[in-house]
Amino acid sequence: MQHLSRAGLVLALAMPLGALADPSSSDVDALRREIQSMRADYEARMQALEQRVKAAEAAAAQATASATASAATAAAPVTPPPPAGDPAAAAVASTGGGASAFNPALSLILSGGYTRTSQDPAKYAITGFPLPPDAQIGPGTRGFSLSESELGFSASIDPWLRGAASIALEPDNSVSVEEAFIQTTSLGNGLSLKAGRFFSGIGYLNAQHAHTWDFVDNPLAYQAMLGTQYGDDGLQLTWIAPIDHYIELGAEIGRGLTFPGSDSSSNGAGMTALTLHTGGDIGDSSNWRAGVSVLNAKANNQTLVSTNAAGVTVNDIFNGDTRVWVLDGVWKWAPNGNATRTNFKLQGEYLHSTRNGNLLYDVGGIDAFGDYRVAQSGWYVQGVYQFMPRWRVGVRTEQLDPGTPSFGLASTALFNDYRPRKNSVMVEFNPSEFSRIRLQFAQDRAREGFVDNQITLQYQMSLGAHGAHSY
Repeated sequence: MQHLSRAGLVLALAMPLGALADPSSSDVDALRREIQSMRADYEARMQALEQRVKAAEAAAAQATASATASAATAAAPVTPPPPAGDPAAAAVASTGGGASAFNPALSLILSGGYTRTSQDPAKYAITGFPLPPDAQIGPGTRGFSLSESELGFSASIDPWLRGAASIALEPDNSVSVEEAFIQTTSLGNGLSLKAGRFFSGIGYLNAQHAHTWDFVDNPLAYQAMLGTQYGDDGLQLTWIAPIDHYIELGAEIGRGLTFPGSDSSSNGAGMTALTLHTGGDIGDSSNWRAGVSVLNAKANNQTLVSTNAAGVTVNDIFNGDTRVWVLDGVWKWAPNGNATRTNFKLQGEYLHSTRNGNLLYDVGGIDAFGDYRVAQSGWYVQGVYQFMPRWRVGVRTEQLDPGTPSFGLASTALFNDYRPRKNSVMVEFNPSEFSRIRLQFAQDRAREGFVDNQITLQYQMSLGAHGAHSY
């Protein structure tokens, strides 16, 4: 800057002199050379200063990164390097990440409401269908109540596995683990393996959590033959065919922990299941999915509560095998595939259960014992229509067939041939994709001789990270 000031002074003095006399060309050239020299010196100094600033910034960033890496290394276990040639591992490694990369996605589903019934929920039963005494069936409790809320965790573990858990917070202040499993992410060839506790993939509704149901409760067929929803501890292998048409095959093996099985504490498997689902598009506005599944479960000294032909509650003990077949179908419609404004869903399932073994009937009373076999079935059909954004209406009808048990000469005297049935309607308002308010009315004839008119006002709110629901 000092050199520039001198040059400016020289120019200022030279200009009036130039007006009086004609300077020589050598003087002008000298001045030009001096100005160019000062300009070059100035630019060199500025470049040197810029380089010093960049070097200082880089040093500060490197120091911060080193401190963060040291803290993360001290807090987390060392992860072995991925095998060479693994594209999934390379993709994860290339993304970098910091301490926040180890945080799981958290979600909380808050659910509750008000229920009014014309019959006492504590006496609820499904005539002709023996169930464990702790089976969660019926409309629940009367009045205001906190329904089952769900706390969810999920995250990638490494390039090969992910983990997820769903913790159920029950209205009676108890806590239970609905699902807790690990699942592979890179087996390839359409294969996926799951290990832990999970809802079985049989049927359509069974694998879905309660907050995704279109009605307040699961159908009677699920309650009577699967204890509302079948979950188990075990392994599940699924395969999706690498073709344009959707085909998924599944196989499961498990402990047989819940109804229709029971925990036998044996080394062998207490449950096996096979599933097949297929589906596709119909034009631009419709799509469908259909499937067939079979569940095999073993029961060992399983306590059951049933109702005899006189309407009296009795306690039984069952040992044997149960096989449940499930046929399911779903059809969805939305104009040009856009479901944001209006859409319609039609779904239905048919369940057929066969129990074969021996039964100790009316423990502490008649104490009748003998071979026992019964084939039972049930179905439901429901439709849900979104007629404008945020508003949906739905209707469901369902019925059960208890079959005719084979239990010696006392079959007709001890058991009932009444066919339980139920009809439900609902209207639903969704202020956003994270909230739902539903009003449902149901006329429940599950128990012979009683008509239970049930009115339920339900709310469901989703907090935190929550993934997309299945089809």
